Amino acid sequence: MSYFFDTTETIPEGMGFSSFDPTHLIWLGAFLATAFLCSLLYRRLPANDRRRMRFIFAALLIADELFKVIGLAAHGNYTPRYLPLHLCSINIILIAVHAVKPSRLLDNFLYVVCIPAAVAALLFPTWTSLPVANFMHIHSFTVHILLAVYPIMLTAGGDIQPQFRFIPRCLAFLACLSIPIYCLNHLLDTNFMFLISAPSGNPLYWFDQTFGNHLIGYPFLIAAAVFIMYFPLYLIRIFRRETTLTAR
Repeated sequence: MSYFFDTTETIPEGMGFSSFDPTHLIWLGAFLATAFLCSLLYRRLPANDRRRMRFIFAALLIADELFKVIGLAAHGNYTPRYLPLHLCSINIILIAVHAVKPSRLLDNFLYVVCIPAAVAALLFPTWTSLPVANFMHIHSFTVHILLAVYPIMLTAGGDIQPQFRFIPRCLAFLACLSIPIYCLNHLLDTNFMFLISAPSGNPLYWFDQTFGNHLIGYPFLIAAAVFIMYFPLYLIRIFRRETTLTAR
């Protein structure tokens, strides 16, 4: 517990975990179990209880972010790099807005951007230098689990119904977010949304090592995310249409 309030900048070497080691796999198992159980529960709830569950998730995400801020500030470790300007931190705000006032654009943005971003963070964590008994280790896993599970359970319950026509608007919204954040990165010497550099272990790191610029990877990763999130839906809809025609 002596390293509980350390960060990736202050922790001594050799204290963390490795990708896909037992610690990482236990967290991934917790994510899968949470997504499955919450989706199963959400599908069975009436409308009022569904709304209450959405508020609970939004409150838990905000509390998780406050847990991070208080832990950092209490030990003098809060710096501009911990401002809520990473994509997943922005998604905390968007989920809070969605819980109060859902919209089709937010539905699709959370589906096609929030889910892949949160799952990618869980699969390729950038906080591997931190041990289990560390508040940032706990926060980093729990906040990304909540971020992924919220739109997953809403999709499973039918409250989020992805539509192909919203893809351009979601990508345009993402681009609009990245432009001011890119400028802030240069102003504050930060790396929000990994627009300046890609840490080792991040999928963008491979593009940096191979092509000399990690930003080249963004179009490929975004295209892959859109394909993974929407192509199965396209096949399902074709199958249902053909089944309906056959039944007639």
